Amino acid sequence: MNHKSFKSEAVILSSKSFGEADKIHVLYTKRYGKVSVISKGVRKLSSRKRGSMEVFNLIHFQAVETSGMPILTEVEVVEDYEEIRKSLRKISVAYFFSDVVNKITRDQESNEELFYLLNKYLKRLEHATKLKDLRNIFTQNMLSLMGFWPMSKPIDNPDKLLEEVLERKLGSVRVGKKISV
Repeated sequence: MNHKSFKSEAVILSSKSFGEADKIHVLYTKRYGKVSVISKGVRKLSSRKRGSMEVFNLIHFQAVETSGMPILTEVEVVEDYEEIRKSLRKISVAYFFSDVVNKITRDQESNEELFYLLNKYLKRLEHATKLKDLRNIFTQNMLSLMGFWPMSKPIDNPDKLLEEVLERKLGSVRVGKKISV
């Protein structure tokens, strides 16, 4: 990103509080891959951005580069996946999707297919009933897309392979297993 400002579509993967009123959001963008941005004042009750910056929202945003982390200047919600937010089980699977994408990708390595895959499975999750199957199919497709597994070959234990690829255990795997059974 060699521009003063940049914009793209993105899925919000995670957020954490920063300072008194700000948050740092990790976004998986269509154009730039994984990017972290600061949302100034988003924790204030009067913030216009507050409702837009929820984890796993699909947004269209604009940010300005600074000497440190980019600052979010504009945001518009494209899809809020409202049906997912109505079910604790579905929320846990959506967090699993976000956590996996966050951990398997590096900053600013663009992969437009992964962006579309994540959105496709969040959309499927809204109306899914077999959450464990959806979670396993997502894991297999994501690992195949990233080049860690042949596309047409089934995976006996997707969670085990995922942990081997990441070289660490994921807390969201355990939660996803318990809730999506």
